[in-house]
Amino acid sequence: MKNILFVCTGNSARSIIAESIINNEFKDKFKAYSAGSNPSGKINEDIKEFLEKNKNYDLSEYRSKNFEIYLSSEIKIDQVVTVCNNANNEVCPIWPEKNQIIHWDIDDPVSKLKNANNDEKQIIIRSTFNNISTKIKNWLNEK
Repeated sequence: MKNILFVCTGNSARSIIAESIINNEFKDKFKAYSAGSNPSGKINEDIKEFLEKNKNYDLSEYRSKNFEIYLSSEIKIDQVVTVCNNANNEVCPIWPEKNQIIHWDIDDPVSKLKNANNDEKQIIIRSTFNNISTKIKNWLNEK
């Protein structure tokens, strides 16, 4: 069983989505965790509702947290995947072991969700979910 850490800035959407996909769809081979370089302190409510209602994922144990807890953790992280968007000048976290890091450039849906109506929110979230899901499947096929 390999441990994967998904890291983004706020740990409220992208990394939570990635963590939940791995822990629900690929739990026979992987255990996923998520964290942020500047965590928001909570999971985005629209993202949480989508994952729980549309995907039937249990997020009761999920929370927004700083990635530094994994630097001193007893959990051995085998792979770190950053999911921030460099085009938006987000600061992607630095992990001590460079060979463990993969970077996926994924737009932050949270800023788009703020002014969106319910239909637009579903499109934004589904698009982000599908993008991350595709990246995970492609990455796993390369392994």
